[in-house]
Amino acid sequence: MASAYKHGVYVSEKETSLIAPVEGTAGLQVIFGTAPVNMLEKPEEAVNKPQLVYSYAEAVGAVGYVPDFAKYTLCESISANFTVVNTSPLILVNVLDPAKHRADIDEASVDVEDGVAVLDQGGVLLDKLVVKNGEDELERDVDYTTAFNNDGTLNIVLLDGGAGDGAASLTVSGKRLDPDMVTASDIVGGVDVATGDETGLEVVRQIYPRFAMTPGILMAPRFSKDATVTAALQAKTTEINSVFRAVCIVDIDSSETGARKYADVKVQKEKQAATSANCYAVWPYAKVGDVIYSGSTLAGALTSYTDAQHQDIPNWSPSNKTLSISAACLEDGTEVILDQDQANTINGYGVATFLNINGYRLWGNNTCCYPGNTDPKDRWFAVRRFMSWAANTFILTYFQKVDNPMNRRLIEAIVDSENIRGNSFVARDICARYEITFDEDENPVTDLINGKITFHQYITPFVPAEDIENVIEFDPYALSDALSA
Repeated sequence: MASAYKHGVYVSEKETSLIAPVEGTAGLQVIFGTAPVNMLEKPEEAVNKPQLVYSYAEAVGAVGYVPDFAKYTLCESISANFTVVNTSPLILVNVLDPAKHRADIDEASVDVEDGVAVLDQGGVLLDKLVVKNGEDELERDVDYTTAFNNDGTLNIVLLDGGAGDGAASLTVSGKRLDPDMVTASDIVGGVDVATGDETGLEVVRQIYPRFAMTPGILMAPRFSKDATVTAALQAKTTEINSVFRAVCIVDIDSSETGARKYADVKVQKEKQAATSANCYAVWPYAKVGDVIYSGSTLAGALTSYTDAQHQDIPNWSPSNKTLSISAACLEDGTEVILDQDQANTINGYGVATFLNINGYRLWGNNTCCYPGNTDPKDRWFAVRRFMSWAANTFILTYFQKVDNPMNRRLIEAIVDSENIRGNSFVARDICARYEITFDEDENPVTDLINGKITFHQYITPFVPAEDIENVIEFDPYALSDALSA
């Protein structure tokens, strides 16, 4: 047995918890949902405030973590991105407010074993916790301390010499988070007229001013099955900060009131009014072992990962990219087995799904505007994302030129710089064309004297090779030729 007394130099090793993730920002996910913020020192500071995280540890430190994804949807995204797909960064926005979404913990007696009482309740708000030994109320950090377990339950550890030292049981009451109280309206959010405080999806406005990063993908896993949330997400993809663009990924409802089989997906999509070219819908959910993830969470993580694998340029579709999942399933865990024909039917509705062909993969290239809109810049998810990304990049690159003298040198600088970049895209087979021009016919004197100049850009990213056909023919003459040789 090693001595407890140490004198010298010592070394220890810690088990590697996670592999370093691939980083990318073209598909920067901004995820709205619920998290066990009661586990934080100051829970109120993680309510309707965007949290930029690059690792699992950062994410847990920012919003807490409990593996109950039905209650805590941000934890689902943390798990999917950092342990299933392995990509970062993320921006997490928790809407679960301890001051609003909470319930009573009924007074109960809890046994003490070896100086520790386990309160079998999730979401305990420490500042509202009341612990008594008989009639004596104990003081936290004086008579006891607390520690959360991995499942969100709470250990109450009695301190030596405290008022509870030696107690066989404790009486506990207080308040706890109630994530079931969070509704679609909390996700949609709004602006307080009196204070100007923004909540829910209105927080999207803060992303670029806070982090100098443009949102790429907006999501509200599980909540997005609600038509109100779907509509709000679609609306928020345009004119972010009045100029930026994004896409959203939503879940097509697969609960008891939603699409329970593939043939019902079209009707459910229409119920949710998922019609935007900036919206990518996924049905159903999927399992990793026994753990259930929403389709939007997995699709968002895979899309970000795909971008990062291609120089952070969103010209590749996430469709037909493999995912480490065990099965497709409904929200309640009921497994769904689709063949390619059924999966293609879902794609024809403008919805993506999961297909098992030598391993599960995301399957579907169409945005929600399809089949009503077949314009290639809108229909194809990868093309739509590239067009929006190109627009955002143009704004960010040339914002520094605003208010410079509007002379020939300024125009040439923008045209030359953008075309050099565009030629690089064409040379690398990212685009068939990426060219910008300055046309005098589009710049009348009335515009010029008002300080306005207009450029015309031609962008043609390659569409996905969705339908590859090989015509096979039997050649009878080859047989006679072979025999006569």
